[in-house]
Amino acid sequence: MCLCKDIMVFYPERYQISTVFLEFWKRRRAVLAYDWDLIDWEEEEDEIRPQFEAKYSKKERMNPISGKPEPYQAFTDKYSRLIVSASGIFFMILVVIAAVFGIVIYRVITVSTFAAFGWALIRNNSQVATTGTAVCINFCMIMLLNVLYEKVALLLTNLEQPRTESEWENSFTLKMFLFQFVNLNSSTFYIAFFLGRFTGRPGAYLRLINHWKLEECHPSGCLIDLCMQMGIIMVLKQTWNNFMELGYPLIQNWWTRRRLRREHGKNAKASFPQWEKDYNLQPMNEYGLFDEYLEMILQFGFTTIFVAAFPLAPLLALINNVIEIRLDAYKFVTQWRRPLPSQAKDIGIWYGILEGIGILSVITNAFVIAVTSDFIPRLVYAYKYGPCAGQGRAGEGCMMGYVNASLSIFRVSDFEGKSQSMTNGSELFGEAVKYCRYRDYRELPDSAEPYAYTLQFWHVLAARLAFIIVFEHMVFSIKTLIAYLIPDLPKDLRDRMRREKYLIQEMMYEAELERLQKEKNDKKKKKKEQAHHKEWP
Repeated sequence: MCLCKDIMVFYPERYQISTVFLEFWKRRRAVLAYDWDLIDWEEEEDEIRPQFEAKYSKKERMNPISGKPEPYQAFTDKYSRLIVSASGIFFMILVVIAAVFGIVIYRVITVSTFAAFGWALIRNNSQVATTGTAVCINFCMIMLLNVLYEKVALLLTNLEQPRTESEWENSFTLKMFLFQFVNLNSSTFYIAFFLGRFTGRPGAYLRLINHWKLEECHPSGCLIDLCMQMGIIMVLKQTWNNFMELGYPLIQNWWTRRRLRREHGKNAKASFPQWEKDYNLQPMNEYGLFDEYLEMILQFGFTTIFVAAFPLAPLLALINNVIEIRLDAYKFVTQWRRPLPSQAKDIGIWYGILEGIGILSVITNAFVIAVTSDFIPRLVYAYKYGPCAGQGRAGEGCMMGYVNASLSIFRVSDFEGKSQSMTNGSELFGEAVKYCRYRDYRELPDSAEPYAYTLQFWHVLAARLAFIIVFEHMVFSIKTLIAYLIPDLPKDLRDRMRREKYLIQEMMYEAELERLQKEKNDKKKKKKEQAHHKEWP
């Protein structure tokens, strides 16, 4: 893990993959739009939703574009509905936080239970067992809440009363993404940035309900817990999604065939015309490709936001997408009715969401490297406190003594009553244990300020903050430079469009020239006729 972290830090362009992906997608979108003659296509003025028209038909105003009267929603009514909708979104996010807090309570209670378990395998791996079971429970809660969030998002979107269908789709899309993104990643953010940060120290632990000590990270660091969390949720979610996408239509079509056999006999389906066989397949869901887009966007976020902690995420996403391409092809061809096509110039609001995820991924990975991993403490030790301190280098041997320097000394007699050990360790070491070590940067028990933070702690904290600022500014600068250097249109496409524009201008010029020439000839002919009439006696 240290090697991976070091590579990511010294090669920040790894985090520009999302930028390159988005920039090349814009180029691909332009090519597709040109091939389908949609470069200059603009959606016609969206028709007013029937629900909006029925609600506000009593109050009308003149449309400045069409010049026709149309239903009008008052300013106060519109923004009061938006405030209520935003309050609903905030409440549902609080529900997600409450669910995460429930998982935290489970972890706190279970880790102590597993530590005293009768089975030695679980007792010796209580931390891993707690994390694994908590992740599985968290996955079940995620899937249950997703069902609830779809209904809540639909309710809040209808409550807003959007004027047109495009406004309704954008509002519903944004709510569904927010709900599912927070639901999927809230526990991951907790493990990455909060787990083990507020547990206190030996002798002054923070306790839940003054009884259970808050959970700490694995002795090797929080990256192990974060990696396990992401790996289990990603694999389980991808497996479940693929099963539901293909398994549900298969079961539904099997039930339809069974019903037809009961009604028309065993060989009835063979006599059906093709259109009736197609009609008996499952209809496409009411949201069209919305679920497909949402799944890909959430996967994109999962593979970029915490890629520093789980480098296998892009590989798992690639394997899943290769499998899903074939599953979707089979589903569209054999299990679903043929969907109705419609024109679209781009992917709409989804592109803005992808850009937002790209920005968020830079920030979160900076915090993961600086706060969650041990990269910054190791760097500070190598240049400030290690054998190579003051030499301006950090080569081999400069990390000697790092583990000892990262551990503080605690006097066993200073334990609080609830943390007192049942034995003094004499049966293992031959004498009573007076001191123990724990991961932190604190003063000695006999110092002027016992257990206060040392100067090394503040050096590490300052280095972490400095790294976050420098890393983010550097990556965002590279991100902006890449976006500037990659043109939105491929050169051959730009030349074809300029050639097409030139030909159109030539045709218009020739048509105009022909019209003017015809007018000139008509005027000459008219003058001749007038002169001929004047000469007539």
